[in-house]
Formats: sequence, C-alpha cells, structure tokens
Amino acid sequence: MEEKVEDDDESNLDDLTTLSHHLFGNSSNCDDAHSFSISIIENIRKDGEYGMFVWPCSIVLAEYVWQHRSRFLGSTVVELGAGTSLPGLVAAKLGSNVTLTDDLSRPQVLANMGKVSRLNNLKCEVVGLTWGLWDHPLFNLHPNIILGADVLYDTCAFDDLFATVTFLLQNSPGSVFITSYHNRSGHHFIEFLMVKWGLKCAKLLDGFSFMPSSKTPALSGNIQLAEIILGES
Repeated sequence: MEEKVEDDDESNLDDLTTLSHHLFGNSSNCDDAHSFSISIIENIRKDGEYGMFVWPCSIVLAEYVWQHRSRFLGSTVVELGAGTSLPGLVAAKLGSNVTLTDDLSRPQVLANMGKVSRLNNLKCEVVGLTWGLWDHPLFNLHPNIILGADVLYDTCAFDDLFATVTFLLQNSPGSVFITSYHNRSGHHFIEFLMVKWGLKCAKLLDGFSFMPSSKTPALSGNIQLAEIILGES
C-alpha cells in the first residue's frame, strides 16, 4: 500500500515521494503478537536514485528475516547496499542491533536510511560503506549476520562486494551472509566467485518457495536466496 507523504518534518519531499507499508505477520489474527508493519519512504522518479525504491529482492529477503525471527533476536546485523533498508529494518524490529550501509557517494540514499529508521521508531546506525574500499568504518563492523538484497546486479562490482563480504565473515567467526538476488546470469558465476574468495553456499532457495501468496503478485523474475559462509580452511 502506498500513500503520499505529508510529514512537515520531511521538508525536502516532493510529489513523487510516497510512503509504502509492508506487513509482516497475519493482519487478520489479532492475537498474532509478532505482526507489525514497516513504512518506507520511496521516490518514484524514473530517473531517480535506484536506492530509493523497494525492489522485489528486498521484499523476499525481508520476509525471510521475519520467518526466521528467533534467529535475529539479539543478533548484530549489517545490511550491505541497503537502499530503502526493508530487510535491515525488519531485523531491527525483531531485536537485532542493526547497521545500515550503502555507498558513501550516495548521500541522498544514506539520508533516507536515517529517515526511515526514525519513521519506524528504530535505532539503526547508518554508515557510508563502499565495497572494496578498506575505510575505517569497515573495521568496526562485527556482524553475526550480513544481509544483502539485490546486491548481485552489476557484474563489475561482484569482486568488490565479495571482497567486503569475505572480510566481514573473517572478522566475525561463525557469521553468515544472506542475500536475495535475481538469477540473471546463472548461479554458476556466483559459485565461481565463492570459490575464488573461499566461500561456500550453505543454503539455496527459490524465493517464491517461502513467500506468502499475498505478496507474490508484487514479485517477478527468478529470485533466489542464498546463505553464504566461509569455506573450509
């Protein structure tokens, strides 16, 4: 569901900015204590910043987080390429200590991440983090769980992404990278990169296999979800 944003505090919002609401749980069951909604500020400009939309992979990953909610209680979570941050916000709502990250060169996206956190009354740290660069903030991150929705979209950035993921996994023994992605070029290329960086796939799912029927009409394409961990040393 979307509505036009009319919050006076958001003074830089325009007519092409909307507020979408994403439900997790059973809205028809009043006794479902786990149900909640996350609101996201989106910008619908066709020529706008692509980090200002909720993409299908983000919906799939956020649903996976909610369905595995006991795993996220008390966890330390970092979302890479967070954009509108739906999976990370769901994790925060479930009791995770969340850091939302996106490219340092995208200040509009980073600012929006702070806005949606405050909008949902969540305390998430927002950090500018560029894949493949060894900036100071990277060394301060020790996540149990790394999230990434549709971060495997630009093959030119794959090595930088996997370099960053590998560093974070090595920096936090026992951690896992959970990513949802459109299988555009085949999983074999991703498998090649995992071998190159000493990683392995612990779980691979069809994104539609666990999605509730109420959410599938908004999805399209071949979406997969993978849990990636460090390989055997």
